[in-house]
Amino acid sequence: MFEEHLALSRRNWLRFSTFGAACGIGWLEALADDTAHDRPTGKSVIMLWLTGGPATIDLWDLKPGHKNGGPFKPIDTAVEGMQISEHLPQLARQMQEMAIIRSLTSREGDHRRATHLLRTGYRPQGAIRFPAFGAIMAHERDDRSADLPRFVSIAPSLQLSEVGCGFLGPEFSPLNIGGEGQNGDLTVPNLSGIEGVSPATQKTRLQLLEGLETGFAHNRNSLVVDSLLSATDRAVRLMRPQAASAFDLDDESDKLRDRYGRGTFGQGCLLARRLVERGVPFVELAIGGWDTHRNNFEQVKGLSEQLDIGFATLLGDLKDRGLLESTLIVCQGEFGRTPRINGNSGRDHWPNTWSAVLAGGGIRGGQAIGRTSQDGTQVVDHPLTVPDLIATVCKIVDIDPRKQNLSNVSRPIRIADPDAKVITELL
Repeated sequence: MFEEHLALSRRNWLRFSTFGAACGIGWLEALADDTAHDRPTGKSVIMLWLTGGPATIDLWDLKPGHKNGGPFKPIDTAVEGMQISEHLPQLARQMQEMAIIRSLTSREGDHRRATHLLRTGYRPQGAIRFPAFGAIMAHERDDRSADLPRFVSIAPSLQLSEVGCGFLGPEFSPLNIGGEGQNGDLTVPNLSGIEGVSPATQKTRLQLLEGLETGFAHNRNSLVVDSLLSATDRAVRLMRPQAASAFDLDDESDKLRDRYGRGTFGQGCLLARRLVERGVPFVELAIGGWDTHRNNFEQVKGLSEQLDIGFATLLGDLKDRGLLESTLIVCQGEFGRTPRINGNSGRDHWPNTWSAVLAGGGIRGGQAIGRTSQDGTQVVDHPLTVPDLIATVCKIVDIDPRKQNLSNVSRPIRIADPDAKVITELL
């Protein structure tokens, strides 16, 4: 038989992929004869990822009066005794919904290694392909009847994209929307049908593609083939009208879109809300520019304004829709930046002391956990690690952090490091 002689060579792979493209991706929408099955089940996570390592000493843990503190002034918040940067006024008014962890510490000061640690809870270890936490959420909340993907990454940086499904398999890979160099375009391409192609013709094309895929995959147990089949299945489901509509921001009022901010980050926050509203368990959104070795304060001021508007509007919108209790927001980067200000008015990589913020998800808001020294160089109260944070997020979203999955090297790996401790103050 023809399919028995196909080899998984580069040439055959390209031929097969090209045929799938020739059949068209947009034609899938009209094939839907039912509605999307996505419904909110369990808690969701929205990760606001500050790419490059934010100067959290200039955001959440200011040091006024010390030479390391810089020019930013702290302002009071809705919680008595808690202060944050003057450039985060909208978030300050919603501090009762938020908890600041001011005592995170790690040893990873390299962007890629630190991103891997924050995304997976583990340092890179040889051949083990650790999954991102979004893939873990997708795996734990897997729903084969759902039309929307379980894990969506909005405007991911290159370093975020490097950590995906890991050993869990391609069906738990993120749907990437936008990204570096794409000029803020958050549309999903090819969601509409091809003009002039009838539903009957589209259905025939899909049946032909399905037959070719079945033959091609026969007796071929490989990651490449699994990825191909998974991508096709996800595309078919995503083209269904109700699923596709989740990505249409034009459904929202101009007034609300303006409130979020018309930039990539603001509109990404709005898209994240639309996705968790429809049952997507994990959505991450990156905002780059935080690698501030030069002109730290000018850059952080501008970025803070974007973060403040988008994050605060997301909080309020989720609360107004009754979704804040079921949606955990985590705002963090891969590490912090040096308390000492360098000769270029910048701050360098600093994993020793940094902060992260959690909001919603039923956590105990209105508190700051841990404390750093007056100069910001040391954790002096309640030091916490990345695995501690991962284990805590697991508990908040009702996932057992001790659960084990078999890795690609046949070694069982716990979702969170066995030594991790849950941050009980948040629960």
